[in-house]
Amino acid sequence: MKQNESYLMKIWDFWGPIFLTLSLYLGIRAFIAEARYIPSGSMLPTLKINDKLLIEKLSLKERSPKRGEIVVFNSPYSFDTKLISRRTKPLPSSFKCGLLSLPVINLLPSFGDPACDAYIKRVIAIEGDWVSVSSFGEVFVNDIYVQEPYVEEFCYKKNTILNQCGSLKTYVPKGHVFVLGDNRQNSWDSRYWPGGKFLPTQEIIGRAVWRFWPISRFGSISQ
Repeated sequence: MKQNESYLMKIWDFWGPIFLTLSLYLGIRAFIAEARYIPSGSMLPTLKINDKLLIEKLSLKERSPKRGEIVVFNSPYSFDTKLISRRTKPLPSSFKCGLLSLPVINLLPSFGDPACDAYIKRVIAIEGDWVSVSSFGEVFVNDIYVQEPYVEEFCYKKNTILNQCGSLKTYVPKGHVFVLGDNRQNSWDSRYWPGGKFLPTQEIIGRAVWRFWPISRFGSISQ
């Protein structure tokens, strides 16, 4: 009996700290905050490729997103009806997406699924707003021009990657927001999603609040 107890204690001594650490990591990641990195230039110049960010999750559980906030959200491939209809296999479960987002595993491209990705954009308009985007990528909310000092690349140049800037005027429905990338001429955002122009607020993971890498640009992120 004592031998069995000793054996179990040895197992716990080895696996216990690993289990507790993993549980703490997953608990914090699910409910409080998590780290993310920037894989593209859609938010230039505010966020650069490979910036490492802290994503805070608590505040948006208590309130709706605000105009100007930078949010991380689930991939449009997981909620846009037209994108989902083009799939040849069922949507991955939240458990599978959770595993694919873990460090090391998310570096293995063969295991990826576009529905498990996360996107980062800026909230431009909230529910109840009329939002208009010009062919240059300039924004009007409720017929008022929005000053955007964080945008350096409007769509003034010809032959941009997305060719046109996706001009539109629309009303933001309840429970949704309208999001754009700061790099207005090279961002796949609300202007282009085929199944609808809006991000459901329930798909938002959290707010980007702090850049912790590179050290030379360590600090809070301007909203």
